[in-house]
Amino acid sequence: MEQNHLSDTRFESLGLHESLITGLQEAGFERCTPIQAAALPIALKGRDVAGQAQTGTGKSAAFLLACMHRLMTHPVAAEKVGPWAIVLAPTRELALQIHKDAERLGWFTGMDFACIYGGTGYESQRKALERGTDILIGTPGRIIDFYKQRVFSLDNIEVCILDEADRMFDMGFIADIRYLLRRMPPPEERLNMLFSATLSERVRELAYEHMNDPESVQIESDTITADRVRQKLYHVENNQKIGLLLGVLRQQEPTRTLIFVNTKRDADKVTGYLLGNDIKAAVISGDIPQNKREQLLARFQAGELPILVATDVAARGLHIPEVSHVINYDLPQDAEDYVHRIGRTARAGATGDAISFACESYVYSLPDIEQYIDQKIPSEMAPPELIAEDIKPAARMDNRRSSGGGGSRSRSGGNGGRRSSGGGRGNGSQRGDQS
Repeated sequence: MEQNHLSDTRFESLGLHESLITGLQEAGFERCTPIQAAALPIALKGRDVAGQAQTGTGKSAAFLLACMHRLMTHPVAAEKVGPWAIVLAPTRELALQIHKDAERLGWFTGMDFACIYGGTGYESQRKALERGTDILIGTPGRIIDFYKQRVFSLDNIEVCILDEADRMFDMGFIADIRYLLRRMPPPEERLNMLFSATLSERVRELAYEHMNDPESVQIESDTITADRVRQKLYHVENNQKIGLLLGVLRQQEPTRTLIFVNTKRDADKVTGYLLGNDIKAAVISGDIPQNKREQLLARFQAGELPILVATDVAARGLHIPEVSHVINYDLPQDAEDYVHRIGRTARAGATGDAISFACESYVYSLPDIEQYIDQKIPSEMAPPELIAEDIKPAARMDNRRSSGGGGSRSRSGGNGGRRSSGGGRGNGSQRGDQS
């Protein structure tokens, strides 16, 4: 892993709580990424932050460290109960990734983290909230569901974090976000952080409406896309796309590949052809049951499943290490989605390849994409020798989807955190010494 994506700022120089320093050391992190180096000193002083940086640059660690430091250094009265902080994310996958990062970085704090999202686990999530939690991480819909049932309260929220706020708008969550924000203590009584890959005007309006004079932090780059992504585009006829895909996979020999399509129907079609031609692959899309999606992601992250065919449900927020290739089988119809798709590779200082197909159906998106990223994508007509001709029929998809192993479980048992029932947050400063 390359290290030149890091700044010169060391975590131990920031005055973080000692339990967090221990967690960082155990995770192998010594120096901050640029967004962490810029945002953490502001948030650690109790100032609100609206941060923008390219995807894969460590935004989640920035807001999690600031959040946990705040809670560990601000005791509360014994009669109060959590949650003390809330992290809102647009997708289940992103919420799960943030929860995983929180457990890793916060292992020595003694805090409890609950991950709440739709699609599965209703009763187990309800029980986790009823036991009490320190930091609530999840998607707006399921959180509002439990809130309206009075399973938990927002009265004592001290830290509020919005991740991928622009995506919240895109997915129609903004009314839900405002519903939750208005039921927390006022902005001046809490630490507020908003992070996103893009900060549009509507996101800035949300920030200034529900935050306390946030300081803007933007990590600029020469290009809007990740600097270490090697981009390539092939112009191809619709009826040759499958052959081109097989040819590219045989030529490139990728180790871990995400293939993006625009529709669920095409996801099944592409996966069927891959399986029919002896290439191990699986579909991840919005209608796959949540537990199945978690299993597939776990297998993909572990290297057991080399290829995932995805709709845009997987384009944002996932940190999957060592993705060597992203293939846009379909050009996205939204230019921003192109940036987020190819941002799945070349993360945290690595390099990667993004290969796109421009066919008759979606080539019309290309001018908008190139205007948005302010660069021309190197392109050519698909070489005939690259288009595979020995294509076997597609496999049937109804019973072929992979079932993989389960994902990781939360370590917390329910009474080891900073809740009042465990002695209150007044004991928080001692948690870092108990590991």
